[in-house]
Amino acid sequence: MSTRFLHHFFEPRTLAVFGASEKPNSLGGLVLRNIQDGAYRGQIWAVNLKGYERVYGEPCFSRVEHLPEVPDLAVVCSPIDGVPKLISQLGNFGVKAALVLSGGAYLDRDKGNKGSIRERMLRAARESGIRVLGPECMGLIVPGKKLNASYASQPVKAGRVAYLGQSGMLANAMIDWAAGRGVGFSHLITVGDSVDVLLPDLIDYVNQFSPAQAILLHLEHVKDAQHFMTSVRDASRNRLVLAIKSGRTPASDISGMEPTPGIANRDVVFDAAFSRAGVVRVNDSDELFDALETLSRMKPLRGDRLAVVSNGLGPAMLAIDKLISAGGKIAEFTNETRDALRSSNVDMSKPGENPVDIGGNATPERFVEALEVVATDANVDAVLVVHAPTRMAPSKITAQALIANRKRFKRNLLTSWMGLEEALKARHECNVAGIATYISPEKAVKAFTHMVDYQRVQALLQETPPSLPFSTSQEIRGRCRTLIAQAKEQGRQTLTHSETAQVLEAYGIPVATSRYVTTAEEGFRVAEEMSGPKALKVVHEGNCRPYRYRKHPHKISAGLMQDLVSPEQVADGIRQLGEKVGEKFPEYAIREYCLQPMQRGKHSMQICAGITRDPVFGPVIVFGIGGYKVNVLADRQVALPPLNMSLAADMVGRTHAASLIREHSADPQRDIQQLCQMLVKLSQMASDLSELRGLELNPLLLNRDGVMAVDFAMDLGAPARFAILPYPEELREWVTLKNGWQVEVRPIRAEDAPLITTFHRQLSEESIRFRYFHNKSDLTQRDLSILSHINYDRQMAFIAEHQRDDGGKEMLGVVRVWNDPDNIRTEFSVIIRDDLQGLGIGSLLMNKMIAYCTSIGTLEMIGKIMVDNHPMRALMKHLGFRCRYNMEEQVVDAVMRLNEPESEWQRHRLESLPD
Repeated sequence: MSTRFLHHFFEPRTLAVFGASEKPNSLGGLVLRNIQDGAYRGQIWAVNLKGYERVYGEPCFSRVEHLPEVPDLAVVCSPIDGVPKLISQLGNFGVKAALVLSGGAYLDRDKGNKGSIRERMLRAARESGIRVLGPECMGLIVPGKKLNASYASQPVKAGRVAYLGQSGMLANAMIDWAAGRGVGFSHLITVGDSVDVLLPDLIDYVNQFSPAQAILLHLEHVKDAQHFMTSVRDASRNRLVLAIKSGRTPASDISGMEPTPGIANRDVVFDAAFSRAGVVRVNDSDELFDALETLSRMKPLRGDRLAVVSNGLGPAMLAIDKLISAGGKIAEFTNETRDALRSSNVDMSKPGENPVDIGGNATPERFVEALEVVATDANVDAVLVVHAPTRMAPSKITAQALIANRKRFKRNLLTSWMGLEEALKARHECNVAGIATYISPEKAVKAFTHMVDYQRVQALLQETPPSLPFSTSQEIRGRCRTLIAQAKEQGRQTLTHSETAQVLEAYGIPVATSRYVTTAEEGFRVAEEMSGPKALKVVHEGNCRPYRYRKHPHKISAGLMQDLVSPEQVADGIRQLGEKVGEKFPEYAIREYCLQPMQRGKHSMQICAGITRDPVFGPVIVFGIGGYKVNVLADRQVALPPLNMSLAADMVGRTHAASLIREHSADPQRDIQQLCQMLVKLSQMASDLSELRGLELNPLLLNRDGVMAVDFAMDLGAPARFAILPYPEELREWVTLKNGWQVEVRPIRAEDAPLITTFHRQLSEESIRFRYFHNKSDLTQRDLSILSHINYDRQMAFIAEHQRDDGGKEMLGVVRVWNDPDNIRTEFSVIIRDDLQGLGIGSLLMNKMIAYCTSIGTLEMIGKIMVDNHPMRALMKHLGFRCRYNMEEQVVDAVMRLNEPESEWQRHRLESLPD
């Protein structure tokens, strides 16, 4: 899975179509005709076993080895049974890319213990390194290169939108929709159920080499969540990314995967993934293009408040209804705007209020006048014009008036021209003028909410969060891992209540005072030491698993006794619970009994929080309303770890729990802050304890005294694979510099933005020029985000950090690498503070990075050094880099081989990279 050799798919100088004939129903013939009709400029050959002389005028050959030269691209349309053998022949012949359109119903059926067709295709591809896109894909279209190697039903015009999908039929429909809206594509590709080239590979390629300004994704499933998240997060930093996913409901999910414990519909995990990656998710294909139109034509929003101007209250209220139901905000006008609307007699139905109804007798001039007033209001972030055609204000003439005066409107403008015949002309005028326009008020509002969502997810993607509230030590992690190892050695897949309490306390999550006993006599003695009413819970293997109430909601409190006052009641309760477990669950051994003081009063709110594991995206953090109602209230929000305080605040803010806190808490900010800190601790726990499969805190009480976990359960599993790699704690180390300073060398994290800012200000102009190749006096918010918030599976940065005498920390230097998606070559940069030269910090950081890149299998490290940067050139020579002058870029390339290629494709890929 990488971008190796993918340029052969998209920029082939020669191609061969296998299975091409002039028979009426020939797939190969149809594809060949599409290639010809697209005015492909390269050499075309047809290949067919029947040995035709020509197919549609193109030379035809009977076998691969009869081709006059090795084609850059093989387009395979021949019967699927012979495709694995054909791929092997193509790879041996030297072909680097095979596009397989063939398909069938038996792709996964094992044939004679040789493996399924898919397995044999992949095995054949791996032998030679040939890349295979397909089977069952529609093909690929690159209009800018005049390439249409597909069975698409109509031509596609060139543009700056890349469509990457998994369904050929949906892509055909998308082509038709785009043609109707005048949308062009830079690339249009479907992967089908590809065995080799996957959707993330294509995202990486488009992000690196395509002129596309936007990427449209259609997903049916995700095979490798980590690869997917890395590629799409990288892409969304540079381009608008919109996604639509089928299989949103359990009824339409054909993946066959087990449900995610604690989550009724796994689709919310995809919501969390898209949000974390800075992607806007849409629900249907119409929405896809509406959102594309909005986001590509409008300026960034300052906020999420919408004003509506209409020539009728009925259409305007349709827009308001949609806005409120979608969770949007109606702009509240300032007093100046209200007075201006009233004095001008513009507003008819609700003078001075939003929406603005200018009446059915409004002229185009009145529309312009009302818009100018509303669009200057400081409380308005965007204005929606809703127009129904009248004799006084025909749609086209009104549209032309808005277009002519658009510079007078200081806010983003959306338009909805209601109707069909006359409104069509107005929409055309707006389309030509680049003004976002929609067929109905509801669609316009939905498009606006997409823009609000886009602003939110992009802000989270680029935000530099505050410092983490909690950091684990090696001792804490070791203690908790020992508990887990001991449980597994005993054959257990769960921790007991007392063991889970120890883990929670180690991570700074308060738990209710609990005493654990194993016999009635022991319970009697402990109860004598406790005052007030008590709760008693029996702990056995059956109730140590989290999220079991989804299967048995009526048994959520089974095994629990409350309001026990005397020691005798506690002892009797232990006997009763023990007998009940022995009778109803004889297969379960009782581990312990938990005795707690009853938790009442203090106006506590019951919260549910925890960790679960999704079969695709791995560990997931969950949060929402807790208690007995947790299975009824649809309040659960999910997020992918690792979390910081900003991401946790966004997660909490989207729940009903947050609304209740804001409404009823004496100090809402304090309470929400405490919940965010708790979620960050859970995220850290999920990252540190990879064998932790699930953890449920329910109820977690929130009151004036803080948060406290009352009941909880934890189970274990195989080590998790994270969708987003967590912070690599194991790479931290302490060293002593020549001046005696104790320095920590560690990976960078998103919270380091303030350190980076201060460090940059301490650099000289020359050091900045050596690092960035130009003077960069200040770092923008986007710069800080890119420098501090990195994907650890594609990038790495080590900083040297020193603690000053006053307790504050300072950054002494940093080394960075950017790996290509194939992990063949990584490019490095290093910079040290000017006043600290000569202390060995540069060598320290570079050796740390060289060791790291070597350990992850990177083949080659390269850095570009300015010719007059003599200290850096000397350091590279000292470290063993080969330095050579790059005449084209007028820099010195410092190169070091870290590992030798282990496969033929790695060797080819390394040799194909420019020196």
